[in-house]
Order: sequence, then structure tokens, then C-alpha cells
Amino acid sequence: MSAPVAPLLEVRDVELRIGGLHILRGVTFDVRENEFFTVIGPNGAGKTSLLNVLSRIYHPTAGSVAFDGRSLLEVRRTGLADLGIARTFQNLALFEHMDVMDNVVLGRQRLMRSGVLTGAVWWGRARREEAEARQACEPLIDLLGLGDFLNRPIRDLPYGIKKRIELARALAVEPRLLLLDEPAAGMNDEETEELADWILTAKQELGVTVVMIEHDMGMVTRLGDRALVLDFGTVVTIESPRAAIADPRVISAYLGDETEEADDPTATGTIAVGIPLGQDRKAKHA
Repeated sequence: MSAPVAPLLEVRDVELRIGGLHILRGVTFDVRENEFFTVIGPNGAGKTSLLNVLSRIYHPTAGSVAFDGRSLLEVRRTGLADLGIARTFQNLALFEHMDVMDNVVLGRQRLMRSGVLTGAVWWGRARREEAEARQACEPLIDLLGLGDFLNRPIRDLPYGIKKRIELARALAVEPRLLLLDEPAAGMNDEETEELADWILTAKQELGVTVVMIEHDMGMVTRLGDRALVLDFGTVVTIESPRAAIADPRVISAYLGDETEEADDPTATGTIAVGIPLGQDRKAKHA
């Protein structure tokens, strides 16, 4: 009988306190290699804080985080790319004056070894590495359908295309683990659906493991293999996305106690009323 395969990412009993705030409380979960793992929860649940722990922006107060058997808490933030971990953020961080290829190539900096001097004068090794990086990024440009926008400045492109460029830049790191922080934030339904297609295509073609925070439940149920639900920094459940959003505890976390007024959350892939942080939820936890 074969031994069980160790998870790619292991999070154990993670606590996070910042000042007087207790943000994460004993968070424990595993992510298997090639899995599409989603993290959902109401506003203020601790989702982005959890991603900040995984990407070494925050250091947890207690607990452990391991990637491929190695403690991430002993790795500097600048060393994550060398391990094969890449991240996108809610807000775009593209260089607006540069074109698409220049932005995507920046994702390959960890693979380039030129010194400051040769890089500054773009000579010798630096010039060769630049050419190699551009060549290596061409399949990503094709994979994400960015060829038609290649030589246009970022500032002239639609928001949905910019999100796709940011995804391509993260994939240029050649990650084994891709962390996505609300990739559909600020997008309309059509843009969200299109971006979901590109994310799924990239995952399938490149074999990358994904951990994604997202508020759009249609996107979560379509893409996710499992969903971790957080509420006030505590794990509510970890199961399939459709099972998770149908869980009475999850509906209660989003909507307060008035669950009898909620629509069937599995009918459209969304949790009832669009998930604003309503007065009922505030009063419940006051």
C-alpha cells in the first residue's frame, strides 16, 4: 500500500494578533499539489491577513506554515519566488507607462543573474538574459490571449486586460503555488467570467496549485476544488464550494440569524443577497 502524499502547503494552528486585534485564531488546513483551493468569508473574516501570512508580509503570532516540507516562516519575503510561490493583489500593481511584454518580463527577475553594472548598460549577460526572458514569456502571452495588446502601454488598456496581464506576470515566476487575492475585484460579470476562464486555462496548462480569495461565489463554485470558510479569523468549515455555501453556519456568518429569508445559495452560486456586511451581522457580534 502506497504512503499518502504529503500536502504541498501545510498550515497549522496559525494565530495572528496585530495590536489589540486577534485576527486569525488557530487556522489549520492543507493544500494538495495541483489543487484549486479557495478561501471565502465575510468582510473582516481574516482572508487577506491569511494570504499575507502565506506570503510573509505578516509573521504569525503562533503556529506553523510549511511549503513542500520546508518552513515558510524561516524564509524571507524576497525568497518566496525562488521557492516557486507567486502572488497577485487586490489592487493592480502594473507599470502603466510600460507595455505588456515589459510588465510580464518583470516576473522573471528571480531567474536573471546579471549584476547591477551589466544591467544598467544592458550589455553582455544582461542583454542575453533579457532576450531569453522575453522568449520565455511568449508562451504566457499566447496562453492568456494577450498578443493583440503586446505593444500598447498599460494605461490604454481595459481593466479586465490589466488583470490578465497581472496574472501573466505572476505566472512568469514559474510558480508551483499561485496566491490570488480577489482577482475579480472591481470587475463586472462579463469580465469576471472571462478572467475565470483564463485562470482555469493557466492552471490546467501549467499544472500550478492555486490558493484564491474571492467574494464572487459563482467564480468560487466554478473553479474551486475545496473552500475554506473563515469568520472572524476562525475556520468554519473546509469542504467543496457548493457544500460550503449551503452550510447553515456559513449562511449565518454572512447574513446573521435571518437565514429563513435567504435564497437557496446553490441555485445561482451566490450567497443570497450579495454579501454586504449588514446591520444584523454587526449587531450579532457586537
